[in-house]
Amino acid sequence: MADSDWDTVTVLRKKPQKSSQLKSEQAVNQARRSGVQIETTAKYGAASNKQHGTSLNTAKLDRETEELKHEKLPQDVGRLIQQGRQAKQWTQKDLATHINEKPQVIQEYEQGKAVPNQNVLGKIERAIGLRLRGKEKGQALQPPGRKK
Repeated sequence: MADSDWDTVTVLRKKPQKSSQLKSEQAVNQARRSGVQIETTAKYGAASNKQHGTSLNTAKLDRETEELKHEKLPQDVGRLIQQGRQAKQWTQKDLATHINEKPQVIQEYEQGKAVPNQNVLGKIERAIGLRLRGKEKGQALQPPGRKK
């Protein structure tokens, strides 16, 4: 233990330079001065702020003149929902709670602003007991198992 010297520092090896250090302007200039061959490549889309390239459908979309919109619920279905709800003396919130949806969903369906969802329409049909889809719109919903 007497011959150990704590002040002596031994360097076994130097750390290799990181790739980011090799690409720095200073490192490239030093390599040029020492005569090392340097390879440079230009990246596609470099120095541009574009995140995505244009697709083939861009021109087709530009030429499109028709206004594309989602299909909305017809007004008569909204009135049927409102009539069925009022017949049971429920508020929009009561109906929404009964079918596990938000009151805003019921409001949008009654106003005809909602995009029709067959699952939600089925829940509303069962809750109010009226048909909202098909040829028999507005008729009472038959209990399961009883067919005409």
